[in-house]
Amino acid sequence: MTRPPRHRRVPTKVAALAVGVPEATIRQWVRRGKLTRYGTPGRAEFDIGELTEIARGPGR
Repeated sequence: MTRPPRHRRVPTKVAALAVGVPEATIRQWVRRGKLTRYGTPGRAEFDIGELTEIARGPGR
């Protein structure tokens, strides 16, 4: 999988706000393989496009 461009990646706090869930949920999604984590060990980043797809949910 190719990394998304830098301008499309957001930190955990922004990712949580974007989809309306707690930051802990974002971390759970990563552990469960539902969401891809980018960034460095101390700075998680997430693709805003992938978050949008998750927020839409199945069948939307």
